[in-house]
Amino acid sequence: MIDGVSGASASGMSGNRQTIAENFDTFLQLLTAQLKNQNPLEPLDSNEFTAQLVQFTSVEQALKTNEFLEAMMLSGQNANNAQAVSYIGKTVTASGATTDLTEEGAAWLYRIDEPAPNTTITVRDQAGNTVFTEKVSLEAGTGRYGWNGQSSSGETMPLGRYTVTIDARNSSGALVPATTQMMGIVEAVDVSGAEPYLTVSGLRLPLSAVTTVQSTPVSGGS
Repeated sequence: MIDGVSGASASGMSGNRQTIAENFDTFLQLLTAQLKNQNPLEPLDSNEFTAQLVQFTSVEQALKTNEFLEAMMLSGQNANNAQAVSYIGKTVTASGATTDLTEEGAAWLYRIDEPAPNTTITVRDQAGNTVFTEKVSLEAGTGRYGWNGQSSSGETMPLGRYTVTIDARNSSGALVPATTQMMGIVEAVDVSGAEPYLTVSGLRLPLSAVTTVQSTPVSGGS
C-alpha cells in the first residue's frame, strides 16, 4: 500500500500506456502499408508525409512520458511504504476523536484558539452511549485531556474504544472551535491499498492523518 499514488491510478496509467502502444503499432503498420502501396506516379504529398512523421514522433514521446511517470509513481510508493513501516513502535498523534481506553486510561490532545472557561467534555462508548461528562475550563492553545476510565457514576468502564466530544464555550457562551487528536503506539502497518494505514491501539488510521511522530518511552528498567 504505501504511496501517494493509488493502485487504481497506477493500473489506469498502465492501461493507458497499453492503449497508446497498440495505437502506435497500428500507426506503424498503416504508414508502412501506405508507403509500399503508393502510386509511383503520384507519390505521397511531402507535407502530408511530414505531418504523419510528426504524429509518429508525438505518439512515441507519449509512450516515453508515460513510462517515466510510472517510474516516478513507483518510486513515490516505495518511499511512502518505507516511511510508514518506520513508524512501527513509535508514538504518534493523529487527527480524530476516538482512541482506546487501556489500563492506564485514555487521553486526547486538543487545540482551541481562545480561552474556553465554559467547556463540557463528553466521553461516549462504541455504541454512542454517554458514559462520562465533565465541566472544565480550558486555556487557549494545545492541551491534553486524560480520562481514568470511570463513568460519571464512578463505575469502571470496560477497556475498548471511546470517543470524546469537546463543547468549548467562551465567557459569553459562544462556541469556540476545538480540534481533537488521539495518541498511541503504532503496532502494525498495512501497505496493501491506495494509502498506508497504521494500526494504533487497534485503530486503523490513514498515514495522512498522522500529525506528529516521536520515540516511545521505554517503561520499566532495572
